[in-house]
Amino acid sequence: MSTSDSCKDDASKSNDDVCEVNNMLQNMSTINNEVDIVSVCANCGKEGNDINNICNKCKMVKYCNAACKKKHRHKHEKQCEEYQRLAAEHAAELHDKELFKQPPPAEDCPICFLLLPTLISGSKYMSCCGKVICSGCVHAPLYDHQGNEVDNEKCPFCRTPTPDEYELIKREIERMDLEDPIAIYDMGNYYSRGEYGCPQDYRKALEHWHRAGELGYTPAYCNIGYVYKHGQGVEADTKKAVHYYELAAMGGNATARHNLGNREANAGNFDRALRHYMIAVRSGESNTLDEIKELYRYGHASKDDYTKALQLYQEYLGEIKCDQRDKATAFSADRYRYY
Repeated sequence: MSTSDSCKDDASKSNDDVCEVNNMLQNMSTINNEVDIVSVCANCGKEGNDINNICNKCKMVKYCNAACKKKHRHKHEKQCEEYQRLAAEHAAELHDKELFKQPPPAEDCPICFLLLPTLISGSKYMSCCGKVICSGCVHAPLYDHQGNEVDNEKCPFCRTPTPDEYELIKREIERMDLEDPIAIYDMGNYYSRGEYGCPQDYRKALEHWHRAGELGYTPAYCNIGYVYKHGQGVEADTKKAVHYYELAAMGGNATARHNLGNREANAGNFDRALRHYMIAVRSGESNTLDEIKELYRYGHASKDDYTKALQLYQEYLGEIKCDQRDKATAFSADRYRYY
């Protein structure tokens, strides 16, 4: 996939959304009436089932031929604009309904069955078995069948020894062959940073991130949004950045949600910013608490809003905190901190 055609621009996307809504309205009308509707040419009044030359913009008016469409264009102009305006408003409402839904919760650690932390150092992907393990279980000691503590340089789930650099890449490639989206995402990271023997190549990084996103791993879309926002290896494109941040946020990525909140706040859309921030806080993005506090400080959010945000974050902490994770953090905050 080339970087230039990976996303439609907003104008094209908006027109597609409007057309889709118009088509939905037409279909609903037909279904509700439960009768065959005879088409009528808006210019000459001719009736028939072959009246199917539709207005290209609003798709709500039909003509018997191109000549009638051209003759009626001036009379239809204002009506067409109104149809498009109403459809655009409805499309925006549908988009916001999806955008501001509470996203699905993160998965649980397959060993302790507690919610996986949002903070990246709070969990680790295991290329041997494809599991994501929380920091507490990664750090926890391993025991043999006699109860003796053994070397813990093994995967805590499948007990495969920790790989060297060569073995790590080999395992990642094997997981990629199995369509593992996290392995594909990781390989994109290696290409973007030029790590583990992979040359720095943003084109290949984007290809891997797109594939990972298509397979359901939404943090990949956050990475794509970031490179388009900052122009890393591609031409900076704010519209594309927002598009991919939204995909990531709707999939549950708290960082992308936080970024969208910042964008709305910078634009002065404080109500929309607060809606994004509240979802980000519930998803474990602690930095968002400071943003909500700032909104409250300058009168763009209420005391109740800030109190609610604190409560939401406490709910999140209640789902992820445990003694073993605390022990791991105390051992090495850099490696194992989870909130």
